[in-house]
Amino acid sequence: MLSPFRFNRLLALVPLALVFFAHIATCQVSSAPLLRLQRSKADLNLETNVVHAQGMNGITYGKGGDVSTYPNSLSCLVVYSDGKYVLEKRDEQVVGKPKVKSAQGTLGADDLQHLKGILDDENLKKIVSPKPPDMPNNATIREIESIDAEIDRGGPPQHLTTVKERLKLGATDTGGFTNGMDTYIDNAAPFQKSLNPLMKWFEGLEKKSKSDLKDSKPQYCSPIGIG
Repeated sequence: MLSPFRFNRLLALVPLALVFFAHIATCQVSSAPLLRLQRSKADLNLETNVVHAQGMNGITYGKGGDVSTYPNSLSCLVVYSDGKYVLEKRDEQVVGKPKVKSAQGTLGADDLQHLKGILDDENLKKIVSPKPPDMPNNATIREIESIDAEIDRGGPPQHLTTVKERLKLGATDTGGFTNGMDTYIDNAAPFQKSLNPLMKWFEGLEKKSKSDLKDSKPQYCSPIGIG
């Protein structure tokens, strides 16, 4: 049976796409979405979490347990089958005051074909969402990154969610000590090679669209939480 923290953590990570995708579904578009992708990053204030270290796994609920109370950034992309796309970037350095920018454009024929080639890779097609990574009982999360994607190739859509965390390890349950080094856990490690081409393409589009980003209202990105 999942512990309350494990269950809430799983519920918090997986549904981040549901709000993101619901926003897209309400928009009037000229074609069906081909790709929906969101990358979420959060840096947790370790000193603040240490104060609440008596909580489950060093993370408490409410005040100390929501990633949205810490600096976080999100990049959200939707690409339609005709090549049109919308990119939204959200940065929240001050709690409750996110800065949101977005850009729209159309992929050229070659760029669209290149993306479809990446999405049609047989190894990428085989990827399914792995279970959330297991976190040691003596760990406190310092950073968390999540990738959420939905790919529509004309049949049942492929959906996958990955989670990477940087952890600070404390004393063990038996009183043992650690070397103080941070530890990384990543449930995408077994298929990262197959995922890399898509993420490299995504980063290239982000860079290309940087000068086109304009201030906008939050619409596509959905902040993640771990409490």
